[in-house]
Amino acid sequence: MAQKRLEGRVAIVTGAAQGLGAGFAKRLAAEGARVCVSDVLDAKPVVDEIVKAGGQAIAARCDVTDPQSVQAMVAATVAKFGSIEVLVNNAGLFAQLKMRPLFEIDSAEWDKVMAVNVRGGFECVKAVAPEMKKRKYGKIINLASGTVFKGSPNLLHYVTSKGAIVAMTRCMARELGDDGIRVNALAPGLTMSEGVKGNTGWVGTLPGNIASRAIKREATPEDLLGTLIYLASADSDFVTGQVVVVDGGSVMH
Repeated sequence: MAQKRLEGRVAIVTGAAQGLGAGFAKRLAAEGARVCVSDVLDAKPVVDEIVKAGGQAIAARCDVTDPQSVQAMVAATVAKFGSIEVLVNNAGLFAQLKMRPLFEIDSAEWDKVMAVNVRGGFECVKAVAPEMKKRKYGKIINLASGTVFKGSPNLLHYVTSKGAIVAMTRCMARELGDDGIRVNALAPGLTMSEGVKGNTGWVGTLPGNIASRAIKREATPEDLLGTLIYLASADSDFVTGQVVVVDGGSVMH
């Protein structure tokens, strides 16, 4: 039997109680990683699935905008598994947002999107990087979006937050490279996750989105998993500071 690509690694996935994050956590576990499934929601059902399939996982209730909550998540992971080699910064606000002109986005919603989507990732990296530095090795995968390269309208706060993720990824890659920590961004196109399917505004944009792709079909969460594992595994050890767009060729950059 071939060795699993993440055997012996420990991973944290934020926003992993449902949707894309749950899929990420389960796939990382299937590849041999021991996983901390983190969310503000109850992540135990995802952990139960992983354990039932023969994997190892723990649940951590964590608000990524709260530094103490993030530190507790990191401490719990290290206490249980001994190290952290992979961080997937997946937690973010997207599917629940309504598309609207910039004039109709109020300041409170803008601030909330920035706090979760940008500062949340920063808080997690700041807490996890010292553990990775101890071993001179780590993989950080930030979730960006293909919308950054399109300049997508009617979602200014979200697209701006993901543009910040691209900038943050590049700067972190420079700062952490000497410590053996690789930092890359995974940028999905419109992907039919549970949350997106439940938002009529997003579903309405789907035909135009598909038409813009070189591969003209819906994107599923499974389409992201191969790239995720590549970025988390030793296969990408000489890759850092990059943004990998997975959207069927709608964006080419």
